[in-house]
Amino acid sequence: MLATDHILEIRIWLLPKPTDERPHGLKYSLFFGRPGERIVGYDNELGKGDHRHHRTRQQPYAFSTIETLIADFEADVRKEIEKWLK
Repeated sequence: MLATDHILEIRIWLLPKPTDERPHGLKYSLFFGRPGERIVGYDNELGKGDHRHHRTRQQPYAFSTIETLIADFEADVRKEIEKWLK
């Protein structure tokens, strides 16, 4: 947990082998929010494929690399934090 009540969590698993739904061979869940409130999230839950969440919106995400995934997530989190600092 961060200095506020916000949570930032990054979990990435290497699967035994790639699948049709996860051709990159990874399962991942990146979360930024508070208990009970997702502000920013990226994941690839079965049946939904690679996608991102911003508050109540969900949209497809074009996965390319782990590094890009983390950079995109961090950029979205940074935008949220910058809104609060204004």
